[in-house]
Amino acid sequence: MIIGFDAKRAFRNFTGLGNYSRSTVSILSGFYPDSRYILYTPPYKPHPEHRFADRENIQIVQPQGMYKHFSSAWRSFGISHDAKRDKVQIFHGLSGELPTGLSKHNIRPVVTIHDLIFLRYPQFYKSIDRRVYTKKIKSACVNADLIIAISKQTKQDIIDFFGIAEGKIRLVYQGCDPQFYDRCSDEQKQAVAAKYQLPPCYILYVGTIEERKNLNTAVRALALLPVRYSLVVVGKPTAYMQEINSVINRLGLSSRVHFIHKADFRDLPAIYQQAEVFVFPSVFEGFGIPVLEALNSKIPVITSNVSSLPEAGGAHSMYINPLDSKELEQALMRLFADSDLRNTMITNGQQHALNFREEKIAAALWDVYTELV
Repeated sequence: MIIGFDAKRAFRNFTGLGNYSRSTVSILSGFYPDSRYILYTPPYKPHPEHRFADRENIQIVQPQGMYKHFSSAWRSFGISHDAKRDKVQIFHGLSGELPTGLSKHNIRPVVTIHDLIFLRYPQFYKSIDRRVYTKKIKSACVNADLIIAISKQTKQDIIDFFGIAEGKIRLVYQGCDPQFYDRCSDEQKQAVAAKYQLPPCYILYVGTIEERKNLNTAVRALALLPVRYSLVVVGKPTAYMQEINSVINRLGLSSRVHFIHKADFRDLPAIYQQAEVFVFPSVFEGFGIPVLEALNSKIPVITSNVSSLPEAGGAHSMYINPLDSKELEQALMRLFADSDLRNTMITNGQQHALNFREEKIAAALWDVYTELV
């Protein structure tokens, strides 16, 4: 089979959509090596995260001719002609977009939709961004032969907001990077602790520091905990950081909240594995990869009882109202006081995380492709 991908984010984005794109290409090319995988991408700079790109069954195609100077137009209108030339059978839009003209070239389009948060929580987005996202993603859903939703929540949102028939949507979960499966040595942990000046006893939060992900609740809960506990926050700041800093200062927590805005991705397993617990009080997620990273790192998870997070966390994580800092504080104190509960959460959480391993995801994606050909 010859499969094409819109791979812009696989090469140029190093967070959520980029991680998903790289992981998808990597696991498919690894588990189904007899097929060809053609990655259509605008010009990019080589990066260590592109380690999948040198496989023999992977070909990289970049815009040529006039499209060299108009890569956005190429992604919208030019890729389908290149895909026809390359004899692509399935074209997979990895990040909610599809080029026009695929079907007229007898290429079967598939698109992954990660979330429709911009419609469910419009207040978190600029008006122009909402209009652009709505136009692109709705068009992709209408024109795709099949849609991949990364959670039950996203599947239902596609039905509710765009009126797409349920029979056109396939649920295929996503996973996390395999580096979180392995235990770090004591030497690795010590080096990472020294590098980032990690406190000795900390609660961990990983995610962009933005309003929707609701770090505010974790900070307020920390203020209710004994002073021996600190909060380590790993994530890129946004304008919401001002509000967080204001809360920290007002509650006198500046010495207990530690920010890491530019953590090396390779250091994250050691940061997770030294935490007492992972907290993620987001008000809405398309899936919640940090939850999986924590489960695989063998630390207990406390997260929100909304959207897709119970799908990611499984039956043995703890769930709270994301807007209730007192409820989060009570969950944390219960966990700290009960070692049996902690051990049960870790053991069963790791077992739940096995449902999102590469071989299962690759097989589910392959089922979608073979359904079309």
